[in-house]
Amino acid sequence: MNTTKALVALAQKMPKTELHLHIEGTFEADQMFAIAQRNKVDLKYKTVEELKAAYQFTQLQDFLDLYYQGMSVLLHEVDFYDLTMAYLEKVHSENVVHVEIFFDPQGHLSRGVPFEIQISGIYNALQDAGKKWGMTSKLIMSFLRHLSEESAFETLEQAKPFIKWIDGIGLDSSELGHPPKKFTNVFKACRDLRLKITAHAGEEGPPEYVWQAIDIIKVDRIDHGNRALEDELLIAEIKKRDLTLTVCPLSNLKLCVVTDMKQHPIRSMLELGLNATINSDDPAYFGGYMNDNYTALIEKTGINKEELFQLAKNGISCSWMDKTAKEIHLKQLDNLFH
Repeated sequence: MNTTKALVALAQKMPKTELHLHIEGTFEADQMFAIAQRNKVDLKYKTVEELKAAYQFTQLQDFLDLYYQGMSVLLHEVDFYDLTMAYLEKVHSENVVHVEIFFDPQGHLSRGVPFEIQISGIYNALQDAGKKWGMTSKLIMSFLRHLSEESAFETLEQAKPFIKWIDGIGLDSSELGHPPKKFTNVFKACRDLRLKITAHAGEEGPPEYVWQAIDIIKVDRIDHGNRALEDELLIAEIKKRDLTLTVCPLSNLKLCVVTDMKQHPIRSMLELGLNATINSDDPAYFGGYMNDNYTALIEKTGINKEELFQLAKNGISCSWMDKTAKEIHLKQLDNLFH
């Protein structure tokens, strides 16, 4: 077996975590079409094949338009449960042992779907995955940055009766023109509730947005963070604070954050000593789940066995799972590699 094939096989076998995953972005065309029919929701696509063809796009906004249209078929608790469980079954088959997933309540509240219906379906699927496979999980509620801070505060109020189910708060959607500082006050309120904080920064937005995420909303980790590499002082600050980057290679390629996977900065991140992790972001739309992302990196960037081990180790060590679970998975990983 050649080195590339051996590394791909190792990547598939190793215990993995996923720390940057939008549950609405796991909506495969077949399932979207089936739930649309079940709920008698009209999509503008007449067949599954026509819908699958729409999964091709060239920029973030094209993706977001389709993403929000997919949301429109989610109306009942069972819909959110089925969507989440389909994702969990998929990643369980890929040896993912722990997931930390985002959901976007504002995208559903605006359609009249109550908060309780959304979170109950997602949370119950996560609990069932724990019972069936021992998979651990954390749930992150995201604010949509193209909406107002007032809307984020209203969403936080709706979330409070379910706060024991929520582990962290994120910030996603269109980055440009919506800097983290726009949400200064609501993230302070979230920190006061002792919730973990993360934010998309440095995907399309400039290094300044990463600085704001660190200094103003005081994130515990950074989602994406690619453009942080443009600023040496920022790199040093991220290392000083021991922050994690949740990197999404196939997403970066699909949205033209990188134009060629061979130029992906993941190896540079590791060389700089950054806590880079591998994740799939919106795998149904971006061409792949966890194993696909690792395979693309191995085949295109030439990451070696040591780097593969470091990425998987970062994913476990930098997750929000408890210390005992981390130690178990790190031992499994070490036994597989050494």
